[in-house]
Amino acid sequence: MKNNSPMTFTEAQQRHARLVAEIRRHDHAYYVAGQPAIADQDYDKLYRELLDLEQAHPGLTSPDSPSQRVGGALLGGFQSVRHAVPMMSLDNTYSQKELLDFVKRVEKLLPGEPLEWIVEPKVDGLAVSLRYENERFLGGATRGDGAQGDDITANLKTIRSLPLKLPPQPGLAVLEVRGEVFMTRTGFEKLNAERKAAGEETFANPRNSAAGSLKQLDPKIVAQRPLDIVLYALGQVTAEAKPASQREMLDWLKALGFKTPERTWFCRSAEELIAAIQELDQVRAHFNYETDGAVVKLNSFDQQSRIGATSKAPRWAIAYKYAAEQARTKLKAITIQVGRTGALTPVAELEPVFLAGSTIGRATLHNEDYIREKDIRIGDTVVIEKAGEVIPAVVEVVKENRTGGETSFGFPTACPECGSKTAKEVGADESTGAIWRCVNPECPAQVRGRIEHWCSRGAMDIEGGGEVMAAQLVKNQLVRDIADLYDLRLEPLVALERMGEKSAGNFLAGLTASKTRDLWRLIFGLGILHVGAGGAKSLGRHFATLDDILAAGPEQLAAAADIGEVITQSLLTWRNDIRNQKLIERLRAAGLNFQSQLYQPQAAAGPLTGKTFVLTGTLPSLTREAAAAKIEARGGKVSGSVSKKTDYVVAGADAGSKLEKAQKLGVKVIGEAELLQLTGE
Repeated sequence: MKNNSPMTFTEAQQRHARLVAEIRRHDHAYYVAGQPAIADQDYDKLYRELLDLEQAHPGLTSPDSPSQRVGGALLGGFQSVRHAVPMMSLDNTYSQKELLDFVKRVEKLLPGEPLEWIVEPKVDGLAVSLRYENERFLGGATRGDGAQGDDITANLKTIRSLPLKLPPQPGLAVLEVRGEVFMTRTGFEKLNAERKAAGEETFANPRNSAAGSLKQLDPKIVAQRPLDIVLYALGQVTAEAKPASQREMLDWLKALGFKTPERTWFCRSAEELIAAIQELDQVRAHFNYETDGAVVKLNSFDQQSRIGATSKAPRWAIAYKYAAEQARTKLKAITIQVGRTGALTPVAELEPVFLAGSTIGRATLHNEDYIREKDIRIGDTVVIEKAGEVIPAVVEVVKENRTGGETSFGFPTACPECGSKTAKEVGADESTGAIWRCVNPECPAQVRGRIEHWCSRGAMDIEGGGEVMAAQLVKNQLVRDIADLYDLRLEPLVALERMGEKSAGNFLAGLTASKTRDLWRLIFGLGILHVGAGGAKSLGRHFATLDDILAAGPEQLAAAADIGEVITQSLLTWRNDIRNQKLIERLRAAGLNFQSQLYQPQAAAGPLTGKTFVLTGTLPSLTREAAAAKIEARGGKVSGSVSKKTDYVVAGADAGSKLEKAQKLGVKVIGEAELLQLTGE
């Protein structure tokens, strides 16, 4: 029989330790080893139990708890961090001859000594440095200028394959480990599909996506991005025993729980090096990340140390870059596609050219900024390649081929679909550029897009409601919005081109079935700008009904997990539009479900309900995470910035600008002891 009596703190502490250890094992098995040992549902149960324990006993929360990966409060900006050991960049080459010249230079520097080499895939991501002290993850930073970089600790913590605590190692007081943060190919494709479905600008490539994600000021956004990390080098290390070679170091890092290059080559000659980089070129397409080359390193650390480095790069390593498969062709025209949110996407119309196994006639130009930065003009000879070997993209203009007859492209001030005005909108995400939109919500292209999106598998999952059906319904003026779908009858559907009675009946049956779909699908299906499937699910967990969402104010919306300022404002703008209010009432009358099956009732109000706190400086005994947990467990809210709406600033040692701003605004400043009094401890 289950014992329902509450745990003592000691019992909770013991259970918490077991949960943390078990979740860490499963994270390593899934994200590092690639061999999950537990079903997702069972993992979620463990994780939910951990969160419940930490909510009931905030003192159990530590910086290296798995719960700290989900992303905390907004960052106020990135602080600069000086690297204990400089992060150098690599010299690179595209030539096998230059690679052989590099080997000869090293041989001259180490005359008569046997040389061993390691070849690793050159991951196309963002270089970072991680710092561990006493086996705990202390923080991480970008490469920056090599001497110092941006502190991105909060964002790095969201990467599941990055261990927050290392297994015990004799004398390992300090460990700096270097590597590359990247976005997986499958994750990149999924993220772009979600952004497109939400009416947001898609990313150009995985590298830009990873770099842009790490520079987000909201860790909750970063936590939603499919980021991963691979480690391959050391900075400062204080340990009893250190590896003596690159090969030993990679094995050591792997034993510590880090993800290392999935494949390396050990070579003893220049001939073996050439064979290794050729083999890597053949297999790299099967990796789940972008690679743009091979990194060749001298294996022995002693030999590395003796030949040293120049002011910019080590003498013992070089990057060999593969030439991307490209083709030249003529850009005949630039056309505009109009999406369901009115976003105008420029498309390059090309003279057909064969590239990477297929004939390419069109390529994306992303946005106005992309065209302007590359100075792309109609009539140009351009270089195209398949970005990630998937998406055709114009990457370069052959300017020496210009004749003077080329013309610059300007975004239309009238929508090419409906003739309505267009307006330029600066993107909220710094990873993307400005977006032009058609301002007419009745634009046929937008209506088609909204119908297709509503019927899509990820939204209301209505059989037969794809692109062709949406186009026919709009063309024949059978629907003007999604609510019209529920007024459709069999006879007009059967009259459509290539539409039999059975297909029409299946479509109508799908519409009927969609009335019972969960609330999050309806929210996502509405196509509200910036509200993707993840945001819709978060709203469904936080609010019981659609009416609750539509009645919520900005602070109530922002209290839902992963709902930031941009999404909140978009929701408010959408719900205040009279046309959308009428749409909701028509969907209600059609009998659609407005209840959430994901809803998780919030904890009862506590003594700090309605109070906003800001934490600054170092508290005597509480970590910032533990203090925040105590506040939130009692109904309070923790913010990352001080404003007139702040009720308390909790200040510790070395408090900085937040304390000064609080004093300037007259916000009450308290210490740890006063905070504990407020929380009843």
